[in-house]
Amino acid sequence: MKPGLPVWRSLLYVPVNVEKYVEKAHTRGADCILLDLEDSVPAHEKDNARKLVAQNAKRVRRGGADVGVRINRPDAMAPRDLEAAIGPDVNAIQVPKVDDAAHLRRLDEMVAKLEAKRGLKAGHTKFIAMVETPAAFFKMPEIAAAVARTVAMDIGGEDFALETGMEPTEEALLMPKQQMIFAARSGGIMPLGYIASVASFSDLEAFRKMVKRSRQYGFLGATCIHPAQVTIVNEEYSPSAEDVALAKRVIEGNAKAAAEGRASFAIDGKMVDVPVVVRAERLLERHAAIQAREAAKRSASR
Repeated sequence: MKPGLPVWRSLLYVPVNVEKYVEKAHTRGADCILLDLEDSVPAHEKDNARKLVAQNAKRVRRGGADVGVRINRPDAMAPRDLEAAIGPDVNAIQVPKVDDAAHLRRLDEMVAKLEAKRGLKAGHTKFIAMVETPAAFFKMPEIAAAVARTVAMDIGGEDFALETGMEPTEEALLMPKQQMIFAARSGGIMPLGYIASVASFSDLEAFRKMVKRSRQYGFLGATCIHPAQVTIVNEEYSPSAEDVALAKRVIEGNAKAAAEGRASFAIDGKMVDVPVVVRAERLLERHAAIQAREAAKRSASR
């Protein structure tokens, strides 16, 4: 994985032009707030929504969350969206319906110019690449590696299912989403999402079970379409207390085995060798990063 990737377990969509959602966004506990200029904003409201991005980005980050902006897909709209979005309070741009690596490179050039113009550090603004078409599916590895500012990739389940003519069920989405995880990992970026669609969120217990399964596949975070999902996603995409305790035992056992000249050992009747040790190390690193994120959110909320 690339060094310095953000901790984004939960990314909560908030329509940038709906005041009642913007007002409370910073209280929801999300790691990242995604101010939406795309699907949740009707066409006649786009211009007004753009005018709200800068001020609302500053407002929604009061609880310590990072802020992203989902821009519109038509190329003709992207420059106006980026002009409104690039600034010190926006950490990322979510790019929907990415076509290929060239698509991200064009946007990267626009963003670089805006960063320089506004006195921002080069690379300040990260990209989240959304794969939502069959054509883009076959180009995921090159999309993941296209530009240095890309830190995450996701498959938009509903749009992808629509474009492929399939139902957005877990069974249908399993293969493409697994392929996306492999592509993201090959590019050193974060795979975001769930193994199934989240269009229905009324049954939160079923949602929790689905998120738990999703983590087992390798997802590191996911977007949330309702505030009630945030706490569940934060919990399920974090190592549990039991996971952390076991990882510490593995590290301690490995140190003891190494001192005795051994490269493998057993814990609770299970063999532990190098891959298990490395997995434990990575888990503890993620746990520490999440703890730092939570501490920053608590500090910002005081």
